[in-house]
Amino acid sequence: QVQLAEFGGGLVQAGGSLRLSCATSGRSFSPTSMGWFRQAPGKEREFVAGIRWNDSTYYADSVKGRFNISRDNAKNTASLQMNSLKPEDTAVYYCAASLKGAYEALYVPSNWRYWGQGTQVTVSS
Repeated sequence: QVQLAEFGGGLVQAGGSLRLSCATSGRSFSPTSMGWFRQAPGKEREFVAGIRWNDSTYYADSVKGRFNISRDNAKNTASLQMNSLKPEDTAVYYCAASLKGAYEALYVPSNWRYWGQGTQVTVSS
């Protein structure tokens, strides 16, 4: 059974930084793609960042230049370094793993097979 768990959420002031981590577990589980989404109250879940099997990375326009996604293939983990945080970044952040197809669009939530439970990120002004 594949499980994902996010770590590193919390409360930070605007302009600050946080680093989220996503740990995966499951026998012989080695995700080829991983991603981060977020969902603010009353809003739909939205794509934040993703990394494909070939290490190509993709970002939402709203976080480009501020966030950085990385992965550790040996540990089957992914991280999201978030800098210059803004109050509008406040949301529950979810880790996703394994696109249903190698070339599926990363920004579509239904294209991902596995999800974590989420971690709250709150940015105060």
